[in-house]
Amino acid sequence: MVKELGKKVIAQNKSARHDYFIEEVYECGLVLTGTEVKSLRAGRASLTDGYAMAKDGEIWVSGIHIPEYNQGSWTNHMPRRDRKLLLHKREIAQIAGVIKQGGLTLIPLTLYFKDGKAKVEIAVAKGKKAHDKRESLKERQANREVDRELSRHATGKSSSKGKRKKSDQDYD
Repeated sequence: MVKELGKKVIAQNKSARHDYFIEEVYECGLVLTGTEVKSLRAGRASLTDGYAMAKDGEIWVSGIHIPEYNQGSWTNHMPRRDRKLLLHKREIAQIAGVIKQGGLTLIPLTLYFKDGKAKVEIAVAKGKKAHDKRESLKERQANREVDRELSRHATGKSSSKGKRKKSDQDYD
């Protein structure tokens, strides 16, 4: 069997970066059953309602939806069960200490295969208020406009703003 190399993204939590300030990101392994892995290899999963928590010296992720495997039988898994994350002890202690401070939460950002192994990126994050979300949208839009003008300038095309046709120009 050929060993898989590289990174194959299965699911992303796109709303996470909109709803939270990302403080720190960790890459974790997942404890999965056979039908869960087969369902993930088919590219089916959802992270939208996912969150992680620390309990009994371990990190667990909840709310990740991995649908049942189509060809599975009575051995199929529960789609929204709690799954254990694989981290080093010092990382678990660090994450648990940060979360206990309050105001911070653990959220999954990306679910992917890396060199054939299922991995999830979790982030220590702080929730955004509505005005923070508006500010980040304005900032992103301003950056997009600046990039657009810089690329126009680099390609030699000039902006059509402020230019008049020859027929509109005043001749004295």
